[in-house]
Amino acid sequence: MKILHIDHIGIAVESLEQVRAFYTDTLGLAIQDVEHVEEQKVNVAFLPITDSELELLESTDPDGPIGKFIKTKGKGIQHIAFRVENIEDCLQELKSKGVRLIDEKPRMGAGGAKIAFIHPKESHGVLVELCERD
Repeated sequence: MKILHIDHIGIAVESLEQVRAFYTDTLGLAIQDVEHVEEQKVNVAFLPITDSELELLESTDPDGPIGKFIKTKGKGIQHIAFRVENIEDCLQELKSKGVRLIDEKPRMGAGGAKIAFIHPKESHGVLVELCERD
């Protein structure tokens, strides 16, 4: 498996509006885009930093993945995503190594990326996302 670099870090927030000033005014980052991802019940704000970015994740449903995360673990870093060359090959390799996956096949994520998650019990409590972009 070839990991190219950290694609993004996902941060669970209660409200994009509440955190916007910290990331833009205080840290000087710019929100490039905000996208609604219905399948994941989330609004995502993208803040690019060189070849990586921060994704601010605001739940649109308390029963969605981010709503549940905030309810059980609180606000903060929710996942780390690694950019890979070929996500299908990576998933096959991980399966052959007996790694438990949340997604056995890639799905479409925010920003048009193909994504898949490794179960956090495999990665010592860290939710790891694999991400392939064209």
